[in-house]
Amino acid sequence: MKIAVNARMLTQRNPSGIGRYAQETLKRITDRHREHEFLFIVDRPFPGRSAYPENVAVARTFPSFHPLLWYPWFEFAVPLMLKKFGADLFLSVDGFCCLSTTVPTIAVIHDLNFHHYPEDMPVLISRYYNHFFPQFAKKAKVIATVSEYSKRDIVTSYGEPPGKITVTYNGVGKAFRPLLEEERKNVREELTGGAPYFLSVGAIHPRKNLARLLEAFEKFKKETTARTKLVLLGPRLFKTGEVFQTWQRISHKSDVLFPGIVSEERLARIYGGAHAFFFVSYFEGFGIPAIEAMSCDVPVVAADRTSLPEVCGDAALLVDPFSVNAITEAMKAVCFDETLRKNIVEIGRAQSKLFGWERTADLLWEAVERSLP
Repeated sequence: MKIAVNARMLTQRNPSGIGRYAQETLKRITDRHREHEFLFIVDRPFPGRSAYPENVAVARTFPSFHPLLWYPWFEFAVPLMLKKFGADLFLSVDGFCCLSTTVPTIAVIHDLNFHHYPEDMPVLISRYYNHFFPQFAKKAKVIATVSEYSKRDIVTSYGEPPGKITVTYNGVGKAFRPLLEEERKNVREELTGGAPYFLSVGAIHPRKNLARLLEAFEKFKKETTARTKLVLLGPRLFKTGEVFQTWQRISHKSDVLFPGIVSEERLARIYGGAHAFFFVSYFEGFGIPAIEAMSCDVPVVAADRTSLPEVCGDAALLVDPFSVNAITEAMKAVCFDETLRKNIVEIGRAQSKLFGWERTADLLWEAVERSLP
């Protein structure tokens, strides 16, 4: 069988959650199924080619990084590649589809955040997503997604039948593990001068709810004598004005750190050194960072919305993401209640073992097999 893959996400220098999903699943699928031919269609140089087996070919077309280029890329460049390759199947791991092809398609639609919060994205991107993704969902022979929440959302929002949708979940990498106490001290010395810290990981972006997290941290600092700092780790995306305006306004801004983008090894160490992890996004299709923190034996505080109660189960302290007071009280709880901390860590350790990239790849391959003629 010849499987063409929209592999644009594999060329990212610093992959997002979708990019991580693409890397972890495609490495495993192509290696385990060497009886099939794969064509990775990319739009820029692909330095990671050597990580994939010889049954993978790569075809590069013109760049598609700008929204104005997405339509011609998928409706003109990709169909030509599919025809030239003689593809039996088209797998798109970022949800985009080619509407003009007759090749059976699997679309991995991770979530519909743009449908519920269109104002959180640049206007052009928001309009493109909300115009085309309902069509992509309809075009796909099989849809894969990453949580039961996202599956229900696609059914409700787009009217797609539940039987068309496969839940593959996400996973957590082997780099994410607990640190020894001496390692934890070293990480804290390097990052915060030895002070304990709360950690949040993800793009600096409105739906990550960082403005309220900053307000809650300010309140926590004013109401306690804790030396705790707040580390917000991740790249800056768009519409970050409110976050940095809030940061400028608070009186404890010097206790807030923005390390930016770090390697996976460094990220795992920063997780391991954290006193607690805060993931109070008001919309998540899955929420990989919550599971990564649990794998590092770090207590998790998460929002009680969308997919996070499903993914975290009883392994996190769940809070209303729209309540600054609720987030502040959670900070006090995980900072000072050692019994609570130990219970959350223990349950989290077991919860994180439910999610692995091996399982994700197996479930995605099941979706591939369902798509065959």
